[in-house]
Amino acid sequence: MTDRKTELAANLAKVEERITAACAAAGREREEVTLIVVTKTYPASDVRILSELGVRHVAENRDQDAAPKAAACADLPLKWHFVGQLQTNKVRSVVGYADVVQSVDRSRLVAALSKEAVRAGREVGCLIQVALDAGESERESGGARSSSEGRWRETGGRGGVAPAGIEELADLVADAPGLRLDGLMTVAPLTGEYAGREQAAFERLMDLSTDLRRSHPAATMVSAGMSADLEQAVAAGATHVRVGTAVLGVRPRLG
Repeated sequence: MTDRKTELAANLAKVEERITAACAAAGREREEVTLIVVTKTYPASDVRILSELGVRHVAENRDQDAAPKAAACADLPLKWHFVGQLQTNKVRSVVGYADVVQSVDRSRLVAALSKEAVRAGREVGCLIQVALDAGESERESGGARSSSEGRWRETGGRGGVAPAGIEELADLVADAPGLRLDGLMTVAPLTGEYAGREQAAFERLMDLSTDLRRSHPAATMVSAGMSADLEQAVAAGATHVRVGTAVLGVRPRLG
């Protein structure tokens, strides 16, 4: 076993222990939580090792890195998740490899994803990214980019739709050819009422998921929690956790 494979195996085992313990503490079965390893900035060789170690879900946030990596690993039994903010001019490329786009946050993106999914003959899963640092009913707020596309905002590099905009966007996804509404995603907010209150934020996401499932029963996926707060996400009821650093190590700085 190579040094890198030994390192990744040890890190994966530690993360697995954390998820198992968090599930036990929450009275949940381990099988209820899926680990997604975020492989951004790391090479295809690491993805290949992870696959050998049993990882089946990987995530990327930059198409320019993800596209060649996914192509190099096309022979592996992996499900690729796109978790970064997605520009419409990158949609054709992303639809070529992503099984799930977790960062759907505006109507224009839904239209672009649908067009390219149909063109490629694929069905792409979509999660509505929820901005919990947005007010419950606001359309835009502090630092948000002006948009005519409803309750979408972008603050500090993070996108998302305010809670009041979920239903409208979810209906668009559900009705769009080539797309499948899978559920909701969030990132623990750095500002607003949930700043520093990760579990409360994730519990709010679960409440929003319950509301969504009343009209879209199949949208059961709840993606929340990363290396630092996966326990809080599991306690709140997340079905998927996105872990990068705890598995792959501290990321190199991007130039």
